[in-house]
Amino acid sequence: MNTARIVVLAIAIGAGGIAAYLASGSGDKPAPAQPVAQIQTVDILVAKSDIGLGQSVKPDDLQWQTWPASTASSNFISRASRADAVKEITGSIARAPFIAGEPIREPKLVRADGSGFMAAILPAGFRAISTEISPETGAGGFILPNDRVDVILTKREKSPDGTGPDVSNSEIILANVRVLAIDQAPKEKEGTSALVGRTVTLELKPEQAEMLARSRQSGTLTLALRSIADVNAAPDDQPLNKRGESLNVIRYGVASRQAVQK
Repeated sequence: MNTARIVVLAIAIGAGGIAAYLASGSGDKPAPAQPVAQIQTVDILVAKSDIGLGQSVKPDDLQWQTWPASTASSNFISRASRADAVKEITGSIARAPFIAGEPIREPKLVRADGSGFMAAILPAGFRAISTEISPETGAGGFILPNDRVDVILTKREKSPDGTGPDVSNSEIILANVRVLAIDQAPKEKEGTSALVGRTVTLELKPEQAEMLARSRQSGTLTLALRSIADVNAAPDDQPLNKRGESLNVIRYGVASRQAVQK
């Protein structure tokens, strides 16, 4: 065998070996592992299931849930700071509803300590007072707890000269007050179920409660449902129509404004 053939054969054998080595992948180096970002977490106490307004909280209503520490508010209850929180909160009454998975916040809870539900959810300095309503005076049954309403007093009075027809006076005596509860019973109407309240309980300040009690004896009370957009409006401490201001007077179905005598 001459020298040329030996060189060609050696080159062919070398090329085949290199090709086999590359095909086997043994020459590839593994890619370096990317570092995994470690997210700081914290266990937060949340509602395991929906908790309704006025519901007494049970241990089965609560659970610990892992949250990113960066999104956990300081108002949330963490296991690290209060490991016995489930035991401490059990028996509290929900002043506002919770939905499943919502973090538990103590401002939405209150300890009853033997008191009734209404006394437990009533804010300090306020009173709960009830008055009768009907479908005609209660917005047709569409007023529900936590809605805000205006209370309108309508009175029928004799005409000043004593010869004309009676005059109906209407005025808003309380504005933007919260409905605490409403006594409701189902009523079937045209195949659908509607709720009609007979008694409404309002959240009032003491002087407002006195005014409502007096007004209840002097005329008809009507509730006017306010828009949900008014939820952040501050409740009015005084009625809109004060002494020295005007009233809405209705004569023969026509409304007009008249000044009130001081």
